[in-house]
Amino acid sequence: MASKSVKIRGKVKDGVAKVKVLISHPMETGTRRDADTGDLIPAKYIQEVVYSHNGKAVMTAYWGTSVSKNPYSAFTLKSATVGDMVGVSWSDNTGASGENEIPLK
Repeated sequence: MASKSVKIRGKVKDGVAKVKVLISHPMETGTRRDADTGDLIPAKYIQEVVYSHNGKAVMTAYWGTSVSKNPYSAFTLKSATVGDMVGVSWSDNTGASGENEIPLK
């Protein structure tokens, strides 16, 4: 099921797919303070991102607090064809998650 938090674009040229991913996420470190109250903002960051091709995981990234808000990533896939499915799923330290899958153009 598609999640609004993950946007994917992918295009195949000469058997190589270029895939771009944007994840909407606040990526809080847990060390910043609220400007109004001075209270610490709780940590909320993506811990694991899994990239897949036709339902098979091709790469797993383990992230932490040093990754910026709304992270962008890109990768290439060899031996890809138009219509192949690429997907991304993520989970964070609070148990939240998101995923999306699209056919390559």
